[in-house]
Amino acid sequence: MKKAQPLAGLLDAVQTYFDALYYCDTEKLNKVFHHTASLFDVDEGKIFTEPIASFSDDVGSRVSPASKGQEPEAEILMIDWLSSDCATVKIRIRAHQNVFVDHLGFVNGEEGWQIVSKIWHLEKVVE
Repeated sequence: MKKAQPLAGLLDAVQTYFDALYYCDTEKLNKVFHHTASLFDVDEGKIFTEPIASFSDDVGSRVSPASKGQEPEAEILMIDWLSSDCATVKIRIRAHQNVFVDHLGFVNGEEGWQIVSKIWHLEKVVE
C-alpha cells in the first residue's frame, strides 16, 4: 500500500512561511527554514545566493506588511511531490508593493516540514 502524502503538514509549513513574511516574524521563519538553507535569484545574468541566517536578519529589520494594514496576499500555485517526504511548492506572495514568485524546496525531516532551498523572482511591482 502506498504511503499517503502528508499534505496537511506541508500546507501548515507553507502557511508558517506566509505568516513569517507577513509579520516579519523571524522565529517562524527560522522554524520553517532548515538552518543550512540558502536562497537564490538571478539578476542581469548574475546569480545571487543568500544563506538563511542573512535572509532572517533582513526580514527581521523590515517593516511588516501587517503593521501597515496590508491585507495578506499569498497563494500556492503548484505542489510537485518528489516523494511523500519531499516536495517543491511554487507560491506567489506580496510584500508591500513587491510581488514575488518562489519555488520552495521542502523536506519532511526530524523537525517536520522545512524549506531547504528557495529560488525567488520579483514578478512585478504594484503601484
